[in-house]
Amino acid sequence: MENMGLGLTLMLIGMLTVFVILLIVINLSKVLISIVNKVAPEEEAPKKKVEAPAPKLIDANVMAIIEAAVKELTGGKGTVTNVEKL
Repeated sequence: MENMGLGLTLMLIGMLTVFVILLIVINLSKVLISIVNKVAPEEEAPKKKVEAPAPKLIDANVMAIIEAAVKELTGGKGTVTNVEKL
């Protein structure tokens, strides 16, 4: 029975030691992070200019076919205002 008490005591001391060391590591890392953020703040990435792509031209025959299809499907009421090639 004496060995059981000694084993539980050693286990408790070991677990408390690990817990205290982990608390120390966590707090030191928080301090280190705050120091690094003050000394070297994060750089902002430069904004890239978004250029509009050049419009792709549609062949005149294809445009005529599209207009005819729209006219046929809508009964002459629809019009083609813009066609973009994907």
